[in-house]
Amino acid sequence: MKKYFAFAAVFTFILFGCGSDDKPVDNLPAGFHAVEVLEHTNAQNYTYMKVSENDKEYWIAVPQREVKEGDILYYSRSMEMKNFNSKTLNRVFESILFVEDISTTINEINPEVVQHPKVKSTQKLDLTIEPVSEGKTIEQIYAEKEALAGKTVKFRGMVTKYNPDIMGMNWLHLQDGTGTENFDIAVTTKDNTENGKLVIVEGTVALNKDFGSGYSYDLIIENAKVITE
Repeated sequence: MKKYFAFAAVFTFILFGCGSDDKPVDNLPAGFHAVEVLEHTNAQNYTYMKVSENDKEYWIAVPQREVKEGDILYYSRSMEMKNFNSKTLNRVFESILFVEDISTTINEINPEVVQHPKVKSTQKLDLTIEPVSEGKTIEQIYAEKEALAGKTVKFRGMVTKYNPDIMGMNWLHLQDGTGTENFDIAVTTKDNTENGKLVIVEGTVALNKDFGSGYSYDLIIENAKVITE
């Protein structure tokens, strides 16, 4: 009987811990997706793929990678964009998912991502940054967020995470050394910068923005002007 249970445990590990190029893993954990690539095309930094999942066909975009028709891929985090206009493909997608954690095997995906859908930056850094003149600190923005919703704010911070060219925008996370729980702030901008740069940001405060599948923000600064100092 003990041998039977040992065999069953090994079988379960193989079933859930490994992916297959030919057949998707069955009984995926909640929040995980397995898709088959039907067609694909590369454009600048992204690979656009038409995929099939449980008899449903849809489009996803991932950081550019080598794929072929018939590949089985896994993911847990995505952001849906409706009526997305790809200038490089000269095509409008009625709906497309921008996927962050695409993988050929399920065990490469961090399960904590599914359990913690609120997007956060890295750990709090030991920073002392002088606030910009007539601006606010990140701590102040969070403290006054209800009053600031829909209004323009200006602040100075250090770029701790920089993801360029996602859905036509650059996505930043910044810290300025203030705040305890809310020490990190997300920003969307057309301007370019780099990780570790000190920048001045001026943009519009938006609250409770949910882009789907793990990309959820209590507060985000949108359409910002970012000046690298």
